Parts: sequence; structure tokens; C-alpha cells
Amino acid sequence: MDHYDAAVAVFADHLAAEGAVKKLAAAGFDMKNLSIVGKGYHTDEKVTGFYNMGDRVRFWGTRGAYWGGLWGLFFGGLFMTIPVVGHVVVLGYLATAALSAVESAAVVGGLSALGAALYSAGIPKDSVLSYEAALAADSFLVMARGSRDEMSRAKAILGAGGSSRVDLHHQPQVLEPVG
Repeated sequence: MDHYDAAVAVFADHLAAEGAVKKLAAAGFDMKNLSIVGKGYHTDEKVTGFYNMGDRVRFWGTRGAYWGGLWGLFFGGLFMTIPVVGHVVVLGYLATAALSAVESAAVVGGLSALGAALYSAGIPKDSVLSYEAALAADSFLVMARGSRDEMSRAKAILGAGGSSRVDLHHQPQVLEPVG
């Protein structure tokens, strides 16, 4: 089983979050190891939705161009509704984990499907709750996964990108039995 450490940053606006993803990609981070999570629309909008056109997605609403542009960079995504938080878009590796949580009805101690996906990625439950609260307040999460050295580098890049918070979450080291 693969074990990854994770770096998670909270951004107040979508432009800063998108910039952080682009900086990570420019620094050599593989897009399959990056995720971005945020609300799909603002509550003052009357219509929201999306449809798929091959490998492209068209979104309606204020952030339509933003999400549509990012969708093409990532290898999968998910549009879901989370109680209290509302509608969110999850792009990248975390979308697969969230979908697995929904399909298997894996609920971890009252967490949402997104919370269960974060928890399964090695994020402690108290941090999961904090990240969900940030999403409810219209912030965006940018996540990277990889080795400890890579995540230390990712933390420095994310911290320089105007995030309000950057955390490193280390997976416990699994030692191989001797003999």
C-alpha cells in the first residue's frame, strides 16, 4: 500500500488557489498528486450546474470559467453537496477518494464524504473539520501528496502563494518486518 504525506493550504480566493496549483506544476509536481477543493458557486447565484463534453466540462455561474479551466488540468473531478458547506467541486486525486467514500458509504465518525476522503488521505479529524469550516466560509483548499521531502518543498511553495494556512500531515512510517 502506498503511503503519502500531504501538504494542505487554505486560500481566501480562487485566483490565489489557481496560482498555487500552477506554481506547484511549474516546480515539477505531477498533477496526479495535486487536488483543489472549493465551492462551485456563490449562494447569490440563481443557476448553477455543469455538463461534460469529452475531457472538458462547462460550468454555469460566476466561477464557471475558473472551474472549467482547471478541470482540464486535473485527471478527474467531482461536484457534490456537503451538508452545512454546500456545493463543492473536488478536482484531482481527492475526487477519487471522495467518490469511493460515497460509493462505499464510508462515513468516519460523522464526517461528510469529503471529510472521509481527507481522513483516508491521512489528515487528522480535527484538521478535517477545520478544512470543512474553511470551505463553508468560501475558502479553497490546495493539496499535494508525496514524499516527506516533496511535501516540505510543496509547503514552502504554498506558503509563498498567499495562503492563510499551510499544514503538513505525515503518514506514520511503516517498518518492514526483519527476518
